[in-house]
Amino acid sequence: MIRGQAFVDESKVKDYLLVSAVLAEEELAAARKLLRDLLLPGQPRLHMKQESDPRRRKILSAINELTPEVTLYRAPSLGRTELSRRAICLQRLVTDLHRHGHRALCIELDETLRRRDNQTLIEATKAADSRDWLTYRHEQARREPLLSIPDALAWAWPKGGDWRRRCDSLAVVVVDV
Repeated sequence: MIRGQAFVDESKVKDYLLVSAVLAEEELAAARKLLRDLLLPGQPRLHMKQESDPRRRKILSAINELTPEVTLYRAPSLGRTELSRRAICLQRLVTDLHRHGHRALCIELDETLRRRDNQTLIEATKAADSRDWLTYRHEQARREPLLSIPDALAWAWPKGGDWRRRCDSLAVVVVDV
């Protein structure tokens, strides 16, 4: 088990899916460089939704080289709103990060969710007694290349088939909440 930083994105296809990819602190700089090197001229960020299939395969292969520790928090509707499912996933994520000793969390920025997320994270870190050691931030994907990892996995996993198989070499854990 590695100790490091978690990078988080979501998928709203089928069930709500919050994807956390943890990389060791000492791997962050090299991982950022690898992902930046995949950018096409003028491309601000990697975003699976906008990539061609050959590029998607190349991006997933690069992510497999990085071997992040991946957890998919899956929240089916069960009569719950999308916002409540996101909050439940974030709460469980904080508990798991605390249990494994990870120190930092970076969530892809959605300005409409930032305030609600911050409140959820305050409550979750307090409940996990992790306020003093877990830092978190919301960031734009164009500023943090490592957010392309959970973006790619949040895209590939719900697709199933060959796209999901391309994630098989990663240590993917699925947590139903």
